[in-house]
Amino acid sequence: MIRATLIALVAVTSGLLVGPVAVASGADAAPGAPGQVANWTPGDKDGFGTATAVASKVWFTLGAGELTEVYSPDLGTPSARDLQFVVSDGSTFTDREREDATHETRLTDPRSLTYRQVNTARSGRWRITKTYVADPARPAVLVDVTFESLTGRPYQLYALYDPALSNTGDNDRGERAGNALVAFDDRNASALMTAPGLGKTSSGYLGTSDGWTDLRDDHRMDWTYGSVAQPGNVVQTAKTALTGLGGSQHLTLVLGFGSTPPAAASVAASALKGGFKTAAERYATGWHDYLGGLQRPRSASGLEGIYDASVMVLAASEDKTYRGALIAAPSMPWVWGNIPGYSGPYHLVWSRDLYEVATALLAAGDRAAAGRAVDYLWGRQQKPDGCFPQNSNLDGSPHWPNLQLDEVADPILLSWQLQRFDAGTWQHVQRAADCILQHGPASQERWENADGYSPATIAAEIAALVCAADIAARNGDAGAALRYRDIADAWQRALDGWTVTTTGPLSPDPYFLRLTVDGHADAGTTYTIGDGGPTIDQRAVVDPSFLELVRLGVERADAPHVVQTLPVIDRELGVTTPNGQFWHRYSYDGYGETPDGGPFPGPGNTGRLWPIFAGERGEYELAAGEWAGAETTARAQATARLWAIAAVSNSGLMLPEQVWDNHPPSGQPGFPPGQGTFSATPLAWTHAQFVRLAWSIDAGHPVERPGIVACRYAGICD
Repeated sequence: MIRATLIALVAVTSGLLVGPVAVASGADAAPGAPGQVANWTPGDKDGFGTATAVASKVWFTLGAGELTEVYSPDLGTPSARDLQFVVSDGSTFTDREREDATHETRLTDPRSLTYRQVNTARSGRWRITKTYVADPARPAVLVDVTFESLTGRPYQLYALYDPALSNTGDNDRGERAGNALVAFDDRNASALMTAPGLGKTSSGYLGTSDGWTDLRDDHRMDWTYGSVAQPGNVVQTAKTALTGLGGSQHLTLVLGFGSTPPAAASVAASALKGGFKTAAERYATGWHDYLGGLQRPRSASGLEGIYDASVMVLAASEDKTYRGALIAAPSMPWVWGNIPGYSGPYHLVWSRDLYEVATALLAAGDRAAAGRAVDYLWGRQQKPDGCFPQNSNLDGSPHWPNLQLDEVADPILLSWQLQRFDAGTWQHVQRAADCILQHGPASQERWENADGYSPATIAAEIAALVCAADIAARNGDAGAALRYRDIADAWQRALDGWTVTTTGPLSPDPYFLRLTVDGHADAGTTYTIGDGGPTIDQRAVVDPSFLELVRLGVERADAPHVVQTLPVIDRELGVTTPNGQFWHRYSYDGYGETPDGGPFPGPGNTGRLWPIFAGERGEYELAAGEWAGAETTARAQATARLWAIAAVSNSGLMLPEQVWDNHPPSGQPGFPPGQGTFSATPLAWTHAQFVRLAWSIDAGHPVERPGIVACRYAGICD
């Protein structure tokens, strides 16, 4: 009775069904439950899109020639693993797009996140062209598909869809309901529809009764299982009407999402009825209007495409239910894609990454988005004790429990930059500043796998306390203002003893360390590097992140220990690639692929180069030029850094977390130095650093730098 009701509801809501619809019987239920354990697709995406409209609560990603994870109903919930096409002649071969074709992904419009994939069979037999948009009016992804035979022979085209509802692919069920293939669990549902309509369909379990297992056996679709009755890893297959010849070359495919199968089918049917052309025009208009309300920096001349794409990626990284929630990346790189039932931390909210994105959007002119971000931080993420979680779910509830004091400082800094000096903001700032005083200055640092006295973290703490003091004074609390300034000053004076070694093995001159675990920079105290690194003398570990001190105005750019640290960093961590100079995060970093390119973690896993450091070095060079009266030279240096970051973008203009260095497998075919690894792509932080550096070049100094801090410690007063 329940199944009959489902079919009837789909028929009523879709408006696309003609005549009675047969209800699948137990006899045609797929065998082989629950199928192979689900995982996620690789984390290096070629495209990331969503509509600007809040009503369209769906985000799509692209990779390896296919549609990869689709997020719905929010940006923290992947609900589809992938969708690709299978091509067969019915007798001699069966190809999948992902494995058996060359792939090209491009933006079709430089001012819209509208992507086109062109997949050409390595055999030369066929070509598939797909264009993707999200429906601005509803949670649906539309795909315009053209299928061409390149041999003059007819072929069969099949859609192969792997739903993964509610953040897991192991608990789905599915069936055909009229012109829809619906998949569902206890909370969410998806519906796949096409025009022309679906032909033969089947819903089965991955590896046992799915369509690919069927087709690769004898190149024909023999199985037509009507339902997947037991929860498992469902894969749905549909024969399309396309043969690649004549008039049968084109179709529109829709994936709709909803809380129930009828709701998802209604969404898909409405999107299909509206048509791809209309949805695509409205989708593009949304992005055109968004970018049209913003200015582009002069420094982006010649880089307009990657600049606009970066701003759009940052805007797309905001959730539409929990406004202001900005995620780190829409992907699951390495281990995070292979833990059953868990998709990892990148599509959570980290106040650090949110701060990077919000300051970039603020620099770009989207003050409203930055305002929503700070409202989210104070209203949802801040804990009762004033501290912030290491990261949170989109609703603000803590996910990982560790305390990192730069993440407590960042909301204060963002509030000051937005000139949020009202009494309500002051209440939140006061609690956050008191959290810093209670727990600082030592903390887990920004790379999240070591605790101690980190120059980068302490820079954020000092800057935040100075900003908090200003907000306190504006709200009449002179006592709090005095206390915050006094402690900030004391920490600034103590910084060298905590973090600058005069006895280290890397230079005869004093230099900044990554951190000290005991606050004694000249002590040979050892600690174990995370992610499989060695146990080593703290004086032998350095990190480019010390430049936070200059960027936030806590140190002068020409301070001797700052200048003396730069050659140590360049020698120990810097690598010049064909795309420019980039740096490792810190000595002995293990957060990256194995020497044969295998996923983290594995034997010999090694962290690669991070493009964000090119941006941070460029911001430092601007500050140094400002001090030396060499602004023209500094702008030229920083502009070269901007172009280096742009050069690591992939064909879809996505910027990666890491790029290949000079260690194996770099330099081997498929692992070009200076190009993205299999790390999180797009990483919002990388795009944010690019955007912020561009505006800093125009300004001649780091735009993120709080003027009140730079005036107090660096002598730069406006």
